[in-house]
Amino acid sequence: MGASSSTEKISAEQHELETLATSTGSLPSLQKAFEKLADPQTKSIPLKSLQKCFCFNFREPISQASHMPENFPKLLSNLGTSIVDLFFITDKEGVDWIQFLRGYIKCCGRMPTSALINILCKLYAATSSKAGFPLKVEFESDDIDCKISGYFTSRDVLMFLPICWIMSQSSRMLKLSQGQAKIEMPDTNHLLLSAVTSCAEDVKGLNVWDCSISDMEVQLPAQKFHMWVLSTVPTLAHCFTQYVHARIRRLAISEDNLEHSNLPISDICFTESPSKHLLTCGRAWAISLTLRSTISEEVLNTCITGNADGTNHNLLYSSSIHGRGLNRFWSNIEGYHGPLLILVSASSGNIDESNSTVDRWVIGVLTEQGFENKDQFYGSSGYLYALSPIFHVFSPHGKDKNFVYSHLHPSGRVYDPHPKPVGIRFGGTIGNERVSIDEDFARVTVRHHAVDKTYQPGSLVPNQGFLPLEAPILDVEAWGLGGQMAKKKQNAYQNREQLFTEQRRKVDLKTLGNWEDSPEKIMMGMVSDPNKPHREER
Repeated sequence: MGASSSTEKISAEQHELETLATSTGSLPSLQKAFEKLADPQTKSIPLKSLQKCFCFNFREPISQASHMPENFPKLLSNLGTSIVDLFFITDKEGVDWIQFLRGYIKCCGRMPTSALINILCKLYAATSSKAGFPLKVEFESDDIDCKISGYFTSRDVLMFLPICWIMSQSSRMLKLSQGQAKIEMPDTNHLLLSAVTSCAEDVKGLNVWDCSISDMEVQLPAQKFHMWVLSTVPTLAHCFTQYVHARIRRLAISEDNLEHSNLPISDICFTESPSKHLLTCGRAWAISLTLRSTISEEVLNTCITGNADGTNHNLLYSSSIHGRGLNRFWSNIEGYHGPLLILVSASSGNIDESNSTVDRWVIGVLTEQGFENKDQFYGSSGYLYALSPIFHVFSPHGKDKNFVYSHLHPSGRVYDPHPKPVGIRFGGTIGNERVSIDEDFARVTVRHHAVDKTYQPGSLVPNQGFLPLEAPILDVEAWGLGGQMAKKKQNAYQNREQLFTEQRRKVDLKTLGNWEDSPEKIMMGMVSDPNKPHREER
């Protein structure tokens, strides 16, 4: 295809490549993009045009207030040429249709996640080399699944993560840029600390509560870093695929001018704006990188989209807004039948505004269903997260299914000699839960993973130890990730419950005024003279 007509014979290689492109759903976009970029005479795309397709366009100088690493603009400037040199290989001045298809399949074809991580590392190494600061990483061969050796430094990872963020959000930025894009980087310090503590060997004395990320100089073995991405943030490997696909698709639907498919950048800010919520953009992105379902996009939407007044309909409950306590929490999340993300911020020391050395941390729980008032564990799946100061994810273990426990006080006043605990719990067993939040939302208890066979082992809080960690709660949030339909159903449920409550409060004054026929008069008569016969009049 490309510049050829339907009557021309195509080679076996072209047929195979077009079949692979069809399986990705991108063949029509590739055809349109090739027609716009290709020279009609040579029937090939000039290398400069293809490089421009994948480049960023800086229309204004980068501001000094953006706190950007010195080498980062050079990385972005060389990204497009590195993509073309690595994947669209040609010995001519242009890329023909077959080479264009072959390059796209190398970037976006179906392949294992480990191979995608290798491709991402190769691209970053090539871009760094073109920018003038080569990495200490080597690849055994040109194969996508080749072994990787050497090491990354913590500064390499510090710039690697923002590059991945820009590539993964390129499609969204193109839609919202309206001529120019001001890119605000999410805070990735918790991800960097996760990589450092998981991969580096000489970080025993590292204080994760108080360390300078920019001044850190730690070596991360390349193979261990590869495994960290694969086990902790696997969907990070898809950011390059998303970037290439977004650029090709944008070029296919844009006007003839190549500028319409490019992303003009006016400024890049490496300091994330302060958030009034626990779920910051950086934490939401980290959580989304652990998920392979549609929930991943919903998590990102909680921070990227919102109303003009700063509110977000995905936020179902916040203790700072709705008040503390299980009853207030329940009144806001009841009737929501969809995935929920619960975030808890706590302190390992005494809460004092004048004390700046208090170790604050944030943990999260993702459930794939709404909450139910039960005196036993329930649920089908879930994830535990350590979100701050260091990021870790604990997926289901597969042995037990004690995902969620949420129990309110019984409505009736029936005596129970063995009452079940009231509150919210995650993992473990009743009395030995992995995470336990009390009824008043005043304290949270985090226990060692040895008591839990539901979630994977690991510390939710740095230096957690074997003994239960009980800490005062600073804030609690609940975010709905079921989309608009789940929220509409909850609104309908709450409106229906409010209507029933108002109806029960209404009193029939006519019945109340007829004392002779009221059951209260009959009961009082029986109490005053229980032996008096009561004959029913027929």
